[in-house]
Order: sequence, then structure tokens, then C-alpha cells
Amino acid sequence: QVPLIESGGGLVQAGGSLRLSCAASGQTFSNYTMGWFRRAPGKEREFVAATRWKSNGLYYAEYANSVKGRFTIYRSNTNVQNTVFLQMSSLKSEDTAVYYCAASEVFGRLAGGYDYWGQGTQVTVSS
Repeated sequence: QVPLIESGGGLVQAGGSLRLSCAASGQTFSNYTMGWFRRAPGKEREFVAATRWKSNGLYYAEYANSVKGRFTIYRSNTNVQNTVFLQMSSLKSEDTAVYYCAASEVFGRLAGGYDYWGQGTQVTVSS
């Protein structure tokens, strides 16, 4: 199982920014879809963003409507660490959740389609 380790969560004021990181070790995941999901208190886990390398060297990304224009997912396969980032800006109180990184061999927005998960990192946005 590919270990995925998230970092970068914390407490931020509304309107502020955070960058989450997800590092995988032990196996390259350059051909995997990398996604971010989140679970707010009392709610089900929901899709946030996902990205996948395309054959032309660029990457393709999709976002949930609730974060489009505010969040950016990007990845780096340089060096030994394969890392995917989630840059979050203009944060709102409703963005408060535990954020999870996940990897899948196929592209999709359904959590059930992802094979590997991190332990999650808490993001709290104060209003």
C-alpha cells in the first residue's frame, strides 16, 4: 500500500490561504490520479479536486463547484518525493474539514474509486 502523508493544515481566518501537501514514498505515482477530498463535521466525505498527468506533459484537473476559482491542485514528480499540493485561497468557514489525499489508477470524483488514502489533515477556518 502506498503511504500518503498530508501536511499543511491548520487554523486560518476567513479570507486567508493555506497550502496542503501530500507526499508519497516507496512508489512512484506519476501515472495515478491524485485527489483531495474533505469531510466536514456531521457530513459525508466530498470531492474537492483531482489531477492527472496527460500524455502531452501537461496535467488535467477538475474541481468541485464549491472551490472552483479558489483552490488549485498541482503536483510535482521531481526528486524522490512525489508530491501533490492543494493551494487554498479565499477560505471560508464552510471549508472547515479534515482534508484527505488519495490516489487512484483511474480519474474520477467518487471516493470509492480511490485505492490509497492519507490519514487526513485538519483545516479550520475561523469567521
